[in-house]
Parts: sequence; C-alpha cells; structure tokens
Amino acid sequence: MSATGSSNPEYVNARVRSRRGALFDDEDYRKFVRMGPAEIARFMEESTYEEEINALGARFSGVDLIEFALNRNLAKQFNDILDWANGRLYDLIARYLRKFDAWNVKTAIRGIYADTPREVVETDLIRAGEFDDRRTERLLEATTIEEVIDSLDGTIYGRPLREAYDDYEESGVLVPLENAVDRAFYENLLDGLVVDEATEQYREFLYAEIDFRNARNALRLARSGADIDPSEYYIPGGRLFSAAELSQLAQSPDELVTRIRDSVYGDRLSSALDELEQADSLIGFERALEAALLEYSGSLGHVFPLSVSPVISYILAKEREVENIRAIARGREAGLTEDEIEAELVIL
Repeated sequence: MSATGSSNPEYVNARVRSRRGALFDDEDYRKFVRMGPAEIARFMEESTYEEEINALGARFSGVDLIEFALNRNLAKQFNDILDWANGRLYDLIARYLRKFDAWNVKTAIRGIYADTPREVVETDLIRAGEFDDRRTERLLEATTIEEVIDSLDGTIYGRPLREAYDDYEESGVLVPLENAVDRAFYENLLDGLVVDEATEQYREFLYAEIDFRNARNALRLARSGADIDPSEYYIPGGRLFSAAELSQLAQSPDELVTRIRDSVYGDRLSSALDELEQADSLIGFERALEAALLEYSGSLGHVFPLSVSPVISYILAKEREVENIRAIARGREAGLTEDEIEAELVIL
C-alpha cells in the first residue's frame, strides 16, 4: 500500500499478530543451541524460513546459508508490513524501518575497520530500509571509511559522519562514527513527528529506545578505556537522562538500574530490571537492556492494540529472533559451549 489514504491499523495489526505467532520461542532457541548449523538450517526449512532456505540452499551451506536466509526473510517480513499499511501508519512504520539503513552504514564501517572480506559484510546487511540497491552496492564497494562517507553524500548520514571523522582518527575507536549514525537516525525520526492520540505511544517508545541506547553507549564508553566523555555522545530525544547525568551514571551500573527502576519504565519492567541488576558483564547488561526494551514495546502493544505499537513490537521481536539464531549459528561454528552461546541470547 502507500502513504496515501486512511490509516488501517486494525488490518495491519491482525496480520502482524499472525506473523508474531509463528516466531520461534525460547524453547526453540534452547533446541538450536544443541544443534549444528546444518541441523539449524533443516529446522528453519520447516518454518517461515522455508522459502529462503530452499531458494539459497543450492548456493550456500552452513552458517552462510542461515545468515543469508535470516536477512532475506527479515527484509521480506518488513516489506510485507509496508505493503499492508496505508496513510499515517505507513509513514510511521517507514520512518522506523530506516534503522536498517543505519545498521548497514555501521556494518560497512565495521567491516573496513576490522578488514572483513566483502562477502562477509554483505551477509550482515539487511535490505529493509530506504537505501536502494545502488546505494547499498556503493557501501560494499568502499575500501576506506572515507569512501563510505563519500557514498553517503545526500543522505542524513553524510555530514554527521564527516564531522565525527576527526574524533575517530584521534581516538582510534568506532564510537564517534557509530554514534554519529545513531544520532542522525533518531534526530530525523523525531523531526517533524506530529504527536496526537494516534502517535503518542509511538513517541513514548522512541523515548524509551533513545534512553536505553544512551545507557548502553555510556557503559560501553566507560568500559572501553578510551578517553572520551560519554556526555559528548549523548543522543538527544530521550527523557530519562541529561547528558551530564549520563556521564556520572555510566560509572555505576547499579545506580543506572536504580534510575531506570524509579522512572516511568519501572512499573512495566520490574522483572527485566531484576535481570539487569544481576548481569555480571557488559554483554549481559546489554542483553538485559535489549530484553527490557522488547518487554516495554510488548506492553505498549498490548495496552494500545489499535496503535502502531503492535507493529513496532513485532519488528523488535523479529529482530530478536534473527539475532538469536545468528548468534547460535556463529557460536556453534566457533566451538563455543552451550552456556557461552546462551549468554549471547536475548531470552525473556
């Protein structure tokens, strides 16, 4: 469908509920952890991934087959949702799906930084945003970070990345560049958003996502050892932290959790925050943050079933499914133990 016409949340949410019911659950993930890549691919073939596994099975195998199938299915699912949506609903969903353009930009930059082969970088791209094939191809063709930035001229990411490049060269870490991409995405997501009864929950969720992203980035910076003040990479638009407060809280995960627990999110996130307090590593803390955001989006979708919230909740749940299966497949290939792999998963 299109951005014209009247919004149709009843129709879109009914179809999304059906898709949500087909997602793998936590028990499925525990089965995957005990499987090799070939067994995981066969399991996926008997699910909603059948079309992708069959289409790609002649050219790829093992982890490559799983990863290509995951990303192709993810893009198809989200493009289907856009096809179903009309009017204002279409615009709200399309705005949010631009996050995959940001994902692809960061993936290209990380690939160059880590000297990762092009075919591996391409495997990680998710073609569900606004970039056309030519723009995506230019990202893949870039051999330096400067070329990536050049390829983004005319997009919302070009100027912020140029401005962040000197900080990247000085610090030697990717945080300035990745933060510039995130800031550009969220600033444009909120820019011009008309807030009324139909979009209030949408804005509430975006506030939460920005707050949680700020919390995660601050902790990463604090633990990276880089001489960077977290307040310099604060993403405006949330409502829980000021830039100055975040710098202080980044030094104490316990105080950070207390701040979230005492906030507007606290009542809906009690169990997730318990997990957050018990997380004994940065990875564990980040996984708990992701689970908390997922739970929050789910609660908004439940309370406001005729808003855009159920769609946003499904998008996050589908991302979680893809990220979990990818982590399991890569972990199995790398010979990680079941416990080590489970530590990488977002399980509610």
